[in-house]
Amino acid sequence: MKKIILIALAVMASASFSNIDAAKKKKNDKKEVAKQAVVLTTSSDSLSYASGIAVTNGLMSYVQRQLGVDTAYMADFIQGFNEAVAGMNDKRQKARIAGMEIAEQLNGRMLSGIKEELKDANDSIVDALFYRGFTDILTNDTTVMNMAKAEALQQEKMNANRKAKTEKLIKAGRDFLAENGKKAGIITTPSGLQYEVLKKGEGEVPQKTDKVKCHYEGRLIDGTVFDSSIKRGEPAVFGLNQVIKGWTEALSLMPVGSKWRLYIPQELGYGERQAGQIPPYSTLIFDVELLSIEK
Repeated sequence: MKKIILIALAVMASASFSNIDAAKKKKNDKKEVAKQAVVLTTSSDSLSYASGIAVTNGLMSYVQRQLGVDTAYMADFIQGFNEAVAGMNDKRQKARIAGMEIAEQLNGRMLSGIKEELKDANDSIVDALFYRGFTDILTNDTTVMNMAKAEALQQEKMNANRKAKTEKLIKAGRDFLAENGKKAGIITTPSGLQYEVLKKGEGEVPQKTDKVKCHYEGRLIDGTVFDSSIKRGEPAVFGLNQVIKGWTEALSLMPVGSKWRLYIPQELGYGERQAGQIPPYSTLIFDVELLSIEK
């Protein structure tokens, strides 16, 4: 019984000390966040304080959207800010701040970019090993791998991944066109261009040196719409010699008033180039209505 009482007293004492510690900590925290009164004695004082306020215009939006800071933690943000200001002439603090900034950039741009490039690839990035490789080479630790070997390995893997993606895209486009060419109403020209007539026009057929006005919508073979003058509500005007080969060929066959659906192989499109939302080596589908020849 005596033993039980002693244990209970010990627990109560521990709780009491914990409460005292928590109260002290709370009191200390209040002291830490307490701010000195602002005294503006001279005109320079007023200008300095006002300028500090003025440069924060738009900062909160930037901090939230670009830096991903939760405004519930603004006290921590300000603490970090004050530490950075206090340590601007401290070489060790400067190095720590630089390290944190590089970590943000590395995670937000480089690492995410590499992951995006390796999307759907056989290999993927393990974050912890990526960061370890980064820090090891900064301390000249080449126990596992030196810079030359690392660069060669990364280049080899990235090139293999790009090649596999390219081959996949080209094959997908060719397979699509091969099946599409078997459908009723599809006409395939010697160049590989395919089209079907949605509406037959009776007007003049433009020459390759003419300028035309068209309404159009373009999409990838997966159905993704990447451009549309129809949605913009404004026809496009351009010269037949200013567009991709597939368009030049098709429009030089279309009478004014026609509406055709074009199936353009990558060789007659943008080829290896990335064009906005259009990936390299993409087969393209366009609904094109020839409204007029611009004189």
